Amino acid sequence: MNDRSPESRSRLRDSLFDAALQAFAEFGFRGASMRRIAERAGMSLSNLYNYAPSKEDLLVQILRKANYDHLSHTEWAISGAEDSSPAKLYAGVRAYVEYVVEHPSEALIAHTEVRYLDAGHRERLVVARDRIDAMLRAIIDAGIEDGSFATPHGDEATRAILTMCAGVAQWYHSDGSLPGDAIAERYAHLALALVTGDGALPDIP
Repeated sequence: MNDRSPESRSRLRDSLFDAALQAFAEFGFRGASMRRIAERAGMSLSNLYNYAPSKEDLLVQILRKANYDHLSHTEWAISGAEDSSPAKLYAGVRAYVEYVVEHPSEALIAHTEVRYLDAGHRERLVVARDRIDAMLRAIIDAGIEDGSFATPHGDEATRAILTMCAGVAQWYHSDGSLPGDAIAERYAHLALALVTGDGALPDIP
C-alpha cells in the first residue's frame, strides 16, 4: 500500500520529470534508460513505473507541457504587442526565443527527440507547435498585405524564421558570452530584417 501524501507524490513526480528531462537532453531518447532516469530521480525502478508506464510516456508528458508552455508564452507576447505587423512579429519572435533560452533542455528535446514517438503521439504533440507556426505566418501575411513587409515569400520567410529560432536550442549555453534576453532581441531584429527586405540581390561580380 502506498502511504505517501499527495504532496510527497507530487514532489517525487516533479523530481522524476526533471531527471528524465535532463537525461533526454544529455543522452537523447534512445540513450537515456529508465534505470538511469530512476537513479537520477532517487527512486527505485519499480517505483518509477508507478508514475510512467514507459520511457515514451515520460517523453510525451514532458513535451506536452513544454509545447503548450511555449505556445502560451508566445501567444501572450503577441496579444500584448502594439497593433501592427512589425510589432507583433517582433514580440512573437522575441518570446519564442525567450522560451528557448529560459528552458533549453525542453526546447532541445522538443526539437530533436519527438521523432522517436509513434505517429499518434507526434500528431497530438505538434498541435501547439503548429499553432505558433500559424500565428507567425498570419502576422507575416498581414504585414505583406498592409505593406509593412516587402518580402513576396511569406511561406519561406515564416519557415526560415522558425528554423533559426528553434535552432538556438542546439547551441545556447547559459554561461555564454551573450545573455539570453539579448539573443532573443537580436533574433527578433533578424526576423524583421528578413521580411522587410524585398529579396532583390546585389550585383555579384
